[in-house]
Amino acid sequence: MRALDLAIIGLFLVGMPLLGVWIGGKQKSGSDYFVGEGKISWWVACLSVVSAETSTLTVLSVPTVAYIATPGDGGMTYLALAIGYIAGRIVVSMVLLPRYVAGNLVTAYAFLGKRFGSGLQGTASVTFLLTRTLADGIRLFATAIPIKVVMAAYGLNVSYWTIVIGLGIAMVLYSFFGGVRAVVWVDAIQMLWYILGAVVVIWAISSRLPDGWFGKAVDANKFQIFDFSSNMLTGQFAFFTAVIGGAVLSMASHGSDQLIVQRLQSTNDLRAARKALVASGFVVFIQFALFLFIGVLLWALYNGLAPTKPKPEGLGLANKDELFANFIVNDLPSGLSGFVIAGILAAALSSSLGALASSTVTDVYERVIGRQLPEADRLRHGRIWTIVWAGALILCAGFFASSNKTSADPIVVQALGITGYTYGALLGAFLLGLLFKRARQADAIVAFVSTVVVMAFIILGVKFNKPDGSLIGIDFGKASGNTVALAWPWYTLCGVVITLLVGGLLSLRHSSADPLTEEVSKEPESV
Repeated sequence: MRALDLAIIGLFLVGMPLLGVWIGGKQKSGSDYFVGEGKISWWVACLSVVSAETSTLTVLSVPTVAYIATPGDGGMTYLALAIGYIAGRIVVSMVLLPRYVAGNLVTAYAFLGKRFGSGLQGTASVTFLLTRTLADGIRLFATAIPIKVVMAAYGLNVSYWTIVIGLGIAMVLYSFFGGVRAVVWVDAIQMLWYILGAVVVIWAISSRLPDGWFGKAVDANKFQIFDFSSNMLTGQFAFFTAVIGGAVLSMASHGSDQLIVQRLQSTNDLRAARKALVASGFVVFIQFALFLFIGVLLWALYNGLAPTKPKPEGLGLANKDELFANFIVNDLPSGLSGFVIAGILAAALSSSLGALASSTVTDVYERVIGRQLPEADRLRHGRIWTIVWAGALILCAGFFASSNKTSADPIVVQALGITGYTYGALLGAFLLGLLFKRARQADAIVAFVSTVVVMAFIILGVKFNKPDGSLIGIDFGKASGNTVALAWPWYTLCGVVITLLVGGLLSLRHSSADPLTEEVSKEPESV
């Protein structure tokens, strides 16, 4: 790293928040702050969705997935998830998106309030707040990894706590002043920046590999996309597991997670929101392919195919997510290194603070006080909660950094696993309201809570035999050796089934449809 790299990184970290503040302009109301008054183009919203859902975890950790994959695993099987993601988004665009965008709702959970009542709306919102804080705490920690590597190159041992505090301050600036409009535009710029950075890295590594590396990578199954041999229950990227699980996960993340729904609502046009959502699925597929390809190139570079380039000293299982960052810092030419690092840091600024603040104010606070705030008060409370949630994300990221030293999974897999506890209950609640007209609020809340409890039991306690995938039994110890847990792509589907089963059975107690059903049964017209 030379002065040019540091100048590029510093300019980016200062300039991007300032650009966001300028783009956001002066916020005049709570609606402007939370949904942008419908001034966002569909392609900007599309890029923002992609940046928000993948971010630093994709840039740093997805290459590791391909790098460490054994011949039996297949290096590109992660792409099967992206196929499911496309299918899930198509379903959401037809079933759930009309209720949010054309229905003029501030948050996704306002739909649950209209269908069931404020009790379930608050329950779902609090669940989103907790889950999103944990998941984005991991994202913030992931972004601190390349910064730590940069500092180490200069002999500076800077703690993760110090780094995440600095990143959190940068992130909160444009979210506080610019609202969702600033967030969406900054997301779009960031996404284009780190995709261009990926292209630069591919060019840089490819130029160093000897003839014949591609054939050796094919022989090692590094380009295998479809895995039909792994056990469906325990193989994370077995074809049907990844496609079916990925589709349901995408339905939950893009149909019941306010982080994504807020960006789609910023278009304030149903047709534009649908285009943004479906197109984002194809963009994600391309993005995954790029970063998996980088992982294959790093494998070729560090595993004997390029004899003059040994593995980076000290890189082992405990810190494998530093592999890509180490290459960028130590092996890219000056200038290019700074550009790519800036792109990775850009991903950290993909802010969820606006979604957290909007859900807190409209789904929780206004339900507690029993009235809707005037627009000026909504704006003021939104900014206050933006700061509060920034502090929570910093704390979560710091604690996660302190406890992640011995994890065997790449951080992207850990982040996706967190959603398994609640995503099924969230999506299941929406589907329960649409499919079971007799279901009341009490039925939905009992089903929701039951699902979270049962999923925690399944995720933490149910173990399978790793070689053949047979069920071993209940063991709340950590999976190791020949025991594995249920593959995380099944978590959301299991949660949905449990919610619909419990809620559906409870709804049989009632002889007639819930009076609130009629209000949300018809698809609203586009505004």
